[in-house]
Amino acid sequence: MAKVLVLYYSTYGHIETMASAIAAGARSAGAQVDIKRVPETVPLEIAQQSHFKLDQAAPVATIADLEHYDAIIVGTGTRFGRMSSQMAAFLDQAGGLWARGALNGKIGAAFSSTATQHGGQETTLFSIITNLLHFGMMIVGLPYSHQGQMSMDEIVGGSPYGATTIAGGDGSRQPVATDLAGAHHQGELVAKAAIKIFG
Repeated sequence: MAKVLVLYYSTYGHIETMASAIAAGARSAGAQVDIKRVPETVPLEIAQQSHFKLDQAAPVATIADLEHYDAIIVGTGTRFGRMSSQMAAFLDQAGGLWARGALNGKIGAAFSSTATQHGGQETTLFSIITNLLHFGMMIVGLPYSHQGQMSMDEIVGGSPYGATTIAGGDGSRQPVATDLAGAHHQGELVAKAAIKIFG
């Protein structure tokens, strides 16, 4: 059975919610799925003062975990149009895996969240995808088979490059049903690809 890792960093819980939807999609396609998060690098006192969501259930991943999966779906909120420093710091430790080619040929995918519609969703996805391509991974996006991303009836996330959501400037907006459907669909597609390649 293909093994899928949903690896994420979530400050306020939006990406955590998207990660659950992606995992559900991957499971629905028949994959074995784990959800893990990367370590928090912000000091606890500052994280508490800033109202970070610190009660996330997912276990913290290690770099050594990564090579044991057939597919890795990476999600993080944006920081000025690129991935968060927490995710970057985690992936920066994967030089040993890169040097050994341990992730070559595995499936990779990205998902993200921004405060606004034009807050860097696609550039953040590309900052993740760039890392995954350097690791030798094959990328699965979110094709227009998820037609919800073309909706003009409401504000929605979604991009051909990966599932996204919009959190609002104060973080109060939660992923809408269309965003979660896109995340579910991307997880399903990643799992199907991994199953075709790895069984």
